[in-house]
Amino acid sequence: MRGWKMVSVLLVLLFTASTSFAAGFRLPEAGAKAMGMGFAFTAQADDPSAIYFNPAGLTQLKGQNVMVGVTYVRENGGEFTGTTPVDCTVIQKNETQKSLNFFIPNMYYTRTTNSGNVAYGVGIFAPFGLGQEYKDSNTSIFRNQTTKIELMTIVVNPTIAFNAGEFLSVGAGIDYMYGKVRYKKTPVLPFGSFKTDLDGTGDAWGYNFGLLLKPSKNLKIGASYRSPFHLQLKDGDFKASDNTSVFPFPFSVALPMGETKASGKLELPATAALGVAYTLDRLTLAADADWTFWSSYKELKITNATVASFSSTSRKDWKDVVALRLGAEYRVTDPLALRAGFVYDPTPVPADTMGPELPDATRLNYMVGAGYKVGPVTIDGALMYIQKFDRTVNNQITAAGTGFNGTWTGNAWLVGMDVGYKF
Repeated sequence: MRGWKMVSVLLVLLFTASTSFAAGFRLPEAGAKAMGMGFAFTAQADDPSAIYFNPAGLTQLKGQNVMVGVTYVRENGGEFTGTTPVDCTVIQKNETQKSLNFFIPNMYYTRTTNSGNVAYGVGIFAPFGLGQEYKDSNTSIFRNQTTKIELMTIVVNPTIAFNAGEFLSVGAGIDYMYGKVRYKKTPVLPFGSFKTDLDGTGDAWGYNFGLLLKPSKNLKIGASYRSPFHLQLKDGDFKASDNTSVFPFPFSVALPMGETKASGKLELPATAALGVAYTLDRLTLAADADWTFWSSYKELKITNATVASFSSTSRKDWKDVVALRLGAEYRVTDPLALRAGFVYDPTPVPADTMGPELPDATRLNYMVGAGYKVGPVTIDGALMYIQKFDRTVNNQITAAGTGFNGTWTGNAWLVGMDVGYKF
């Protein structure tokens, strides 16, 4: 397990998967073929990314398979128009987040026994991530709430699957997660301000399982579940600096500048999916209902054991949501397949607790993709456009320095590619 941790740490450093491209901060971009089919892959699950989407699907593979891939994300900075608790609370202001580029990795290895009754493997992917940054920490109208936030996670998931009969396969796995959090803001005091910077890491354990039922030659029904992660951040580096208070007391005394330690706990939600896939000649149609149990995310709490005034608790109280996913694949020739997908992805974030670290909104996702086989090599690619609904929220509490009254807009583009090799 020490080796898995070192691999996950290295991947975090290399790929920096730190953005949010499903509602909330979930990242379903774990396979290019699945992306091209709108992530409606729970019943299809016929490539190595089944480890993520439905481990029972591994029994459909033959021999040994290796697949590596990456999703490139172009996040166009979200735009805000409205008022905030700083720099005059009644005048309309504008703010634009930085446009950012990210890379989300996936890697899989699978092996199926000669009998075809047992398959096993290991997957590495990034199931959650969040990244937002504002242009100037000194002048941003959200600086007292956040100037930069990053959540990066990598999961190592060993998995095994069995044929439990002629029509049923089952699979299960153990999940080890390594996470990294960066959170910066510039709290504004009545007579000045200062900067804080939290940088911490942590890990967590979980599990997952899935079922795949084939009641007929053309019809498949799949179900999967992945447990929550209780990501414990321990001994994070907390730095306070640049105190601009014009009075030495009480601010500079009660809030000493320098480096201390902080900790926190992030509740990452359980997920579940139920899907169906139907193949007629060269055409496959798929549909999934995908649950994310965000109600476990009740608060964001940071504890500073050295300076209690640096501790904070932000209420979240997010809601459970169900995304609807539709996908299609048409096999033009044996080597070439064309794909398309659509996702309705509702936001779990209530209006009264939404903050500038994640100004979330319901999304419509549009995907196209293609796959091509050359001997033992398979290449899959997908293009995805995220259309975020405009969202107007009025939750500004001036006395507490939280929230905002205004409207957010934004969108993003994603390009994914996987290369697989069958031994």
